Amino acid sequence: MPETTDDFAVVYAQHLPAVSAYLARRVARDDVDDLAADTFAIAWRKREQVAAGEELPWLYRIASYQVANHRRRLASRQSVMGLLSAPDSAPAADSFLDADARLARAWARLSAGEREVLALVIVDDLPVAQVAIALGATPNAVSIRLHRAKKALAAALSAEPDDAV
Repeated sequence: MPETTDDFAVVYAQHLPAVSAYLARRVARDDVDDLAADTFAIAWRKREQVAAGEELPWLYRIASYQVANHRRRLASRQSVMGLLSAPDSAPAADSFLDADARLARAWARLSAGEREVLALVIVDDLPVAQVAIALGATPNAVSIRLHRAKKALAAALSAEPDDAV
């Protein structure tokens, strides 16, 4: 990660759209800018921890922690009645599935981990090595998770009737 503010500004300008899109698929739109700002503030403070060329998956990892913290804060603020009556306000990472109801139902059958690894590879278009950085896992572990997630999605799709509404 660049050490000067000018070099960091280049990284910021280059990766802000991708980080914002990542966040927009996971939290309410009103929270995206704040979480993106927090993500880059942390990245600036910890910039010596990332190798050159690995900035984007590293930023995704920081952003995923910000999303988790944000959701915990929201949950702790809500009353028990609020938890029972209010749906999760964050849009799902799977909003790209809106056009295909059969695929959306199959996607919903996957575990959160399977959806996350597939979303990083398919939606965010990251190679396995970068997904590994984003998830804090080895590339081999991510390859295995990805393979299993693809198998699970294929099985869920085969269980869905073709003519279901």
